[in-house]
Amino acid sequence: MSARKAVIKNTSMLGEIQQDSVECATQPLEKYNIEKDIVAHIEKKFDMYNPT
Repeated sequence: MSARKAVIKNTSMLGEIQQDSVECATQPLEKYNIEKDIVAHIEKKFDMYNPT
C-alpha cells in the first residue's frame, strides 16, 4: 500500500487523542478490505473514549 499521511485541519482534541485517532483509522485501512470491518474496528477503538 502506498504511504498515506493524515492531515488534521481543525480539532479540539488533545494531541494524544489526535494521534490515537490517526492510528485507529490507519490500522484497519491496512488490515481490512471490507468497509464494515474497517468501521467496526474504528468504532470498537473509540468506544474506549466514550463507552455506551
